[in-house]
Amino acid sequence: MPRLLRYTFVLALVLAHAVASASGLQVSPVTLTLQATQNADGLWLSNAGDSVVHAQVRVYHWSQENGAEKLTPSRELLVSPPMVQLAASERQLIRVIRAGVPASAVESSYRVIIDELPVEVKEKKGLQLVLRYSVPIFIAAAGAPQSTAAPRLTWSLRGEGGQAVLEVVNSGGMHAQLADLEFVDTVGRRTAVHAGLMGYVLPGASMRWPLKTSAEAFALGGVLETKINGNATQEKMPPLQRVR
Repeated sequence: MPRLLRYTFVLALVLAHAVASASGLQVSPVTLTLQATQNADGLWLSNAGDSVVHAQVRVYHWSQENGAEKLTPSRELLVSPPMVQLAASERQLIRVIRAGVPASAVESSYRVIIDELPVEVKEKKGLQLVLRYSVPIFIAAAGAPQSTAAPRLTWSLRGEGGQAVLEVVNSGGMHAQLADLEFVDTVGRRTAVHAGLMGYVLPGASMRWPLKTSAEAFALGGVLETKINGNATQEKMPPLQRVR
């Protein structure tokens, strides 16, 4: 057997075993929003695999500082139960309970982290994949009118060396989820910037993302097309600012 074909065959066996040993842990829904007067909600954990799954569930206060994500252990929001064992095809409701989340004029943000715990199975040797889910949990602002609760974003593009960096500031009272970015410059050239979820900008925070797209694509300015919280929108962008 030629060497390349032999290596390809071995790699295929490794990947097949990885898939066979992969977890069946699934989480639904993938995000939760509690209204200002709502005290609890729930997440469903299910096991779509053929062997037992063990998982640990923890909750963190979520903030963004200096353009970076920050998670802090929190007792303001609780989860029950914190440890789960699921047989094949079994599912379990995880209750998310408010326990002193203060009323706020802006939305509060948390993340529930669900970690699959590795289980030693003597019959299965080699690679065993375990999963981590990070589920955003938002608590709506108390008594805030819709106009102030919405995200209000300020956008800018900078050129740092040959790389473009997108900066977004949110001065509104609600998070902004950014996804599916494309750029159309002033002469009509369309460039795919980022497919799928880019990330979140929380109320009162700013985030920055280095882009894989060349800075030259943004040199003339144009329109950034994106989805904010699932809604298609367009943002006019000035010519790229270059930072030395």
